[in-house]
Amino acid sequence: MKPTLFLDRDGVINKRIIDGYVCQWSEFVFEDNVLEALSILSPFFHRIIVVTNQQGIGKGLMTEEDFCHITEKMKQEVTINGGRIDCVLHCSALECDNSFCRKPKVGMGLQARKIYPEIRFKNSVMVGDSLSDMLFGKWLKMNTVLIADNTKLSRKYPEIIDRKYKTLKEYAQYVKNKGGM
Repeated sequence: MKPTLFLDRDGVINKRIIDGYVCQWSEFVFEDNVLEALSILSPFFHRIIVVTNQQGIGKGLMTEEDFCHITEKMKQEVTINGGRIDCVLHCSALECDNSFCRKPKVGMGLQARKIYPEIRFKNSVMVGDSLSDMLFGKWLKMNTVLIADNTKLSRKYPEIIDRKYKTLKEYAQYVKNKGGM
């Protein structure tokens, strides 16, 4: 069976708003070449699942409906461009709530496996841009891929980062050239 690809959203799929949140579609800007990257990655993975902390909902800066609208528009653009996202899971809890669903805790991963029982975490990849993404992946025994320009995180935590690329497109090229994750 093909592996499962888990992706963080902000900072991997779309540009992160520093000290802010993407609260409406007009604020959502895809990272450079990410649509092409998802079209390259799609044939190599059985499932592509986005797992994203969205405490902007918990802070009342946007609603669940706002998030769902952004998610649907994002998925449509990905599909139009030849890629796919099978599922988007989010946690709206505040960081201080210590919620089991909020990364780095593994709740969204277990929820994904409940939806898709064929998921095997050891045969999965977590791609993210933060320490919480890498811990989430490692705690579920996944391979981890850090998407980041700077190397500070990978130097500080080499034991939890299996691969590092500047962009999702660079990782997609690696997968394509290797013929898999």
